[in-house]
Amino acid sequence: MYSKAEASAIRKKFWVAFGQYMKPVPSAQGRKINWPNYRTGIKDIYFRMKAERDYASIGIELGHTDAELQELYFDHFLQLRKILESSTGETWNWKLHVKNDTGQTISKIEQVKTQVNVMDESTWPEIISFLKPRIIALDEFWDNVKPGFEDF
Repeated sequence: MYSKAEASAIRKKFWVAFGQYMKPVPSAQGRKINWPNYRTGIKDIYFRMKAERDYASIGIELGHTDAELQELYFDHFLQLRKILESSTGETWNWKLHVKNDTGQTISKIEQVKTQVNVMDESTWPEIISFLKPRIIALDEFWDNVKPGFEDF
């Protein structure tokens, strides 16, 4: 069992390693990008990556506090579902109005990989192999569809 400080240090070490691994990869626009802290440029729309004790996940999170606005954004993403799934080459999980870790109501579109553990450094290559192609594909998808969200 790890103390909070030890667990935090291990997670930080993982994200630094992931960032270093991804550093040479340019964005869809050919620019340098901070992949672990990807910025969509649209308020309350986030690309979230997690690496935990029993899973890793990546997805689009809609954090609007107005439930109707959140649903409107979610519906807009639903209209783009074929483009997203074509970009990533897989079907994603769509969840409208669920609670996040802090109890906030969010909506999310995600992929989850089980049976990995960020506390076990031997699973890091598997976690990175899961996250890398998906964040790159999300970036390419976002580069194409972001203008449709700028007018909301």
